[in-house]
Amino acid sequence: MFTPWSDTAAEPAVRSYLHSPEQPASDVVLLTHGAGADCRARLLVDMANALAAAGMAVLRFDLPFRQERPHGPPSFGGASRDRDGIRRAITGMKAKFSGRIFLGGHSYGGRQATMLVAEEPRLVDALLLLSYPLHPPRKPAQIRTSHFPRLATPAFFAHGTRDPFGSVAEMQSALELLPAHHALLEIEGAGHDLRPKENPSALSARIVREFQSVPSDLAAASAA
Repeated sequence: MFTPWSDTAAEPAVRSYLHSPEQPASDVVLLTHGAGADCRARLLVDMANALAAAGMAVLRFDLPFRQERPHGPPSFGGASRDRDGIRRAITGMKAKFSGRIFLGGHSYGGRQATMLVAEEPRLVDALLLLSYPLHPPRKPAQIRTSHFPRLATPAFFAHGTRDPFGSVAEMQSALELLPAHHALLEIEGAGHDLRPKENPSALSARIVREFQSVPSDLAAASAA
């Protein structure tokens, strides 16, 4: 079950949907979208449903650039405002929930989440990153890891073996830069959209199971 949730008390506003599990939850996961999508993307909806089924509240929200226009990529120079939007969503959820705060995102949304948390390491307890865009397709020299050595928040990555934004081997190499606890789940046959050829409906549940298998390590690392 989910309901619209918004916060227009300050800028940038938060426009989102809040998923509630069957039993009241203290932990919450925030999920945001990639550059070509919005919070209604199939992957985010599937992940939100799977996380709620596992007992967590979930907020899937639109970044500021998507609130400003329904289509098209983020504007040049607008990433800092998108990170402000992520921070605002986190603030709203901290006021509603007393437990752990997990921040997740697909592609561009995940990248902005890591950049924000690299600057504010105690902002959330852990990261859930779907198809981190390591570099543009066919441009491996344009690596997007300059902030990784400062990313002290535990992180869980799910990555397809056919992702043109970074191979699994490239991801494994990049993750060696992270000082915090981290884990990588390889999704065989999946591209950047994390839709494997066989049984895509089961993928979100698998990611949630794998993510839940390491939270004790993540929590311990974040508390250290």
